[in-house]
Amino acid sequence: MKPHTKTTGVVNPGLPLGPSAPGREWAPSQDSPLPLYKQIADYLTGFIRSGVWPAGMRLPPQRELCRQLKVNRSTLVTALGQLTALGLIEGNRGGGTKVVISPDETTPAPGRAGNWNDYVEEGTHYPNLPAVQAINRLEYEPGLIRLGTGEPAPELLPGAAMQAILAELAQKPLSLAYEEPLGSPRLRAAVSAHLARLGITAPPSSILITSGALQGLQLVALGLLPRGGAILLERPSYLYSIHAFQSAGVKLGGLPMDERGLLTGSIARETRRSQAAMLYSIPSFHNPTGILMDRERREALMAVTEALQLPVLEDGAYQELWLDYPPPPPLKALDHTGRVLHLGTLSKAACPGLRIGWVVGPEPVVRRLADIKMQSDYGASSLSQLVAARWLEGGYHEEHNGFLRRMLRERRDTMLAILQQHFTGLASWNRPAGGFYIWLSLHKPLPLRTLFRTAHKAGLLLNTGDLYDRSDNRHLRLSYAFATPEELAAGLPRLAQLIRSFKLTKKSPLPGE
Repeated sequence: MKPHTKTTGVVNPGLPLGPSAPGREWAPSQDSPLPLYKQIADYLTGFIRSGVWPAGMRLPPQRELCRQLKVNRSTLVTALGQLTALGLIEGNRGGGTKVVISPDETTPAPGRAGNWNDYVEEGTHYPNLPAVQAINRLEYEPGLIRLGTGEPAPELLPGAAMQAILAELAQKPLSLAYEEPLGSPRLRAAVSAHLARLGITAPPSSILITSGALQGLQLVALGLLPRGGAILLERPSYLYSIHAFQSAGVKLGGLPMDERGLLTGSIARETRRSQAAMLYSIPSFHNPTGILMDRERREALMAVTEALQLPVLEDGAYQELWLDYPPPPPLKALDHTGRVLHLGTLSKAACPGLRIGWVVGPEPVVRRLADIKMQSDYGASSLSQLVAARWLEGGYHEEHNGFLRRMLRERRDTMLAILQQHFTGLASWNRPAGGFYIWLSLHKPLPLRTLFRTAHKAGLLLNTGDLYDRSDNRHLRLSYAFATPEELAAGLPRLAQLIRSFKLTKKSPLPGE
């Protein structure tokens, strides 16, 4: 993995609101005597004069500004010319257009530390990968077919059941105070009972409620691992697409996989070589490959890590989302010495927006993580915890999972049939037994960043393999969880056609850069 480098400037802030028109989205005034380009110039000047766009910030590319403002390029170029004449922006060959200090701000105040762009550049938390930033923005762009999104489609979420729970809770007195450091006792008891059905023995005192499983990863990185240390993980892995561990100064050491999951034969050697402090694994329906680690491989992993006394961080986000048959017990269910920390979440099945997850582990460990959590957000939403407790207590979770499995099974089979028809001879793929993902392996390598841009222009949003392994140039993570069957039927043949006719083109910025 290449060392982290920071990008210059803040890219593509978007134009949701304008300082010159507080509370309103951009819209040209039909009654204004000013021509359209002058209205746009005044609107953008408001962003700069108010500090929303600070000195040093790189503006979005012209095509993106045209899309946001709904104007043609010649109108925008004229408007930007006005800002250049005022000394508010300047363009550099190959470097885009940046905000500069306005004429009335050329003399910094005594002791002034610098502009906001300096602070953005100096922050210790790594920014998302540019491709991830682009995906996070483009997921809300109307009309795109999202072929890689790792969440259930809105129609697969339990809206009616959640409304019933909220209506029921509204009839009773609500406590909106902070919860205990470990989280709501009621929710932790419900999670304990839920985990017991998965084979995990975990009293409420060994459970920490988090704001999604992602926060659990961040807490572990900050609270349990030494700066400059290392963690082992499957390669490819979801963990490469975020910077929870790297921002905490922890290095990632990738381990190979096969169709049965992580190859355990390399764990001891890599642990000694890197002095790794922990192993991270997604044994059930791995993200991004969809691979299910079988029982024998899980037992081998536990035996090797036991001999090494190597702690294990198990990500169980997809454990319940089996489609053909239940997976083997979680690693935590095989743990008899307290070496495994288990991450769980309601985001993949029940409600991403509820932001409820949990960490299960030895009591001293979860208390340590709880202390760090209290310093960062003082606990997950008490209302979300109340809803989650009722969701688990009332049997809603099991009922909804049955529905979700049926829907995901149908969508998986639809995607597999389309792949068979349009990608035979072009790529190979696995048949996942659960989760959200099919790992598409192209027969020929491609520059995946260019493919991403080309697909976006064709109305498709992709998750390319280099997000999960920087050296990858021949994989796509396809998700059957979000796009509708109709969108899959339209989008996948379009993608196959793009790949077949793909030609190297001059590199252009990612959408929104």
